[in-house]
Amino acid sequence: MSRKRLDVFSVDGVSSAGNCSYYDVLKHLNLNHQNLMFSVTRPVNNHTTPTQVHLDLLLHAILEVKEKDQIFVPYVWVTMWWKNDFIDWKPDEFCGITTVSVPNEMMWKPDLTIEEMTEKDKAAPSPYLAITNEGNVELTNDQVLVSICKMRIYKFPFDTQSCSLTFKSAIHSVEEMELIQYGNSSMATKESREVMRSHSEWLFINITVTSKVDNHYKINQSLVIYTINMKRRSALYVINFILPVLFFLCLDLASFLISDRGGEKLSFKVTVLLAVTVMQLILNEILPSSSDRIPLIAVYCIGIFALMMLSLLETIVVMYLMEKDSESQDNETDKDQSYKFHREVNKLIHSTSDGFDVSPGKTPSELLDKEGSSRRLMEEFSALEKFSDELREAMKIMTLLLNDRKEGGKPGYWTRMTKKINRLFFIFYVISATMFLLFLFLTWIDAKD
Repeated sequence: MSRKRLDVFSVDGVSSAGNCSYYDVLKHLNLNHQNLMFSVTRPVNNHTTPTQVHLDLLLHAILEVKEKDQIFVPYVWVTMWWKNDFIDWKPDEFCGITTVSVPNEMMWKPDLTIEEMTEKDKAAPSPYLAITNEGNVELTNDQVLVSICKMRIYKFPFDTQSCSLTFKSAIHSVEEMELIQYGNSSMATKESREVMRSHSEWLFINITVTSKVDNHYKINQSLVIYTINMKRRSALYVINFILPVLFFLCLDLASFLISDRGGEKLSFKVTVLLAVTVMQLILNEILPSSSDRIPLIAVYCIGIFALMMLSLLETIVVMYLMEKDSESQDNETDKDQSYKFHREVNKLIHSTSDGFDVSPGKTPSELLDKEGSSRRLMEEFSALEKFSDELREAMKIMTLLLNDRKEGGKPGYWTRMTKKINRLFFIFYVISATMFLLFLFLTWIDAKD
């Protein structure tokens, strides 16, 4: 099938018949791999004229923010275009062709770098760039940037972060290369929101774009800075961290209802304190250690830990005082009961002895001779049995009295003091915890990153 040939004449009278392919344009420009003129040096007619590189950035996704390592990983599309003074053609001479794509190694490209980038993108750059009949060269690349970003975590997890991407030339000064931002901050924000695909745990706020000239190693260089502002989604941190620690504090308050006798209260408080310690270890794995200020969430954990530790110390002191009081009370009870027991026994002995004569100086035969009858002897044996029964009954009564005294006796001095100490400390504990949480809440709201 033959191609239809067009007889088109340019203004200068040169025919463009058949010049309808991109190859014809490249041949006209003498642009090929053997011709290094377009790729080796900055494309200007006068070396004193700076190359103006226009720059545009679109944020497609916030892939990751590593607070511990202070790393920010966005997925962006970067587009830049500049003027090549040695490229031009008339579209009328080439069937209206205005744009041609060529391999990017055939053209000179700005040596732009990002100051904050710590790791090069592993994906291959775009293999082509576009050139227009007016000499404009455009290059677009999508990149996953691993960049450093100083995290401000004072208000974590209610913090906002601002991470910058600073574009500059690696070797050219501002007299040789000038970077020009495309559009303003509102335009960059609007276009980024339209193409945004993923936020992860971060909510994109806006992009601010600024241009300036800065001195780097005694060379004035042109810079374009894109600052990405984002806010953390804090709901999961509130549910999984802040509320559990608050619940542990409530459990510690509820432990005041447990009796101080025995070790149940002490072991319960130690368990709750260890649980808060585990939460602190988890927090330490999240937050960076290079923060200028102690984060409020760390103050929150330390404050609750301190309150629980004071509560534990108070429980130890109370148990020590009660044990001390119990020992002294047991000693006094044993002495009183022993004295009362001996007194009762002696009374019974004397009262029983009055009923018969058991003088040690008389033998049973003498007693029989003296009384002269067996009736007296039977009465004495009967009295002895009665005495034995009364003595046994007295011992039972003394045992019951001793047990009643130990179980339901009047509390000692230290036991009464511990009740007052518990009451006062509970009031102090509630007031301190309430004031601490209120102060922290207000600070969290009003504080600035």
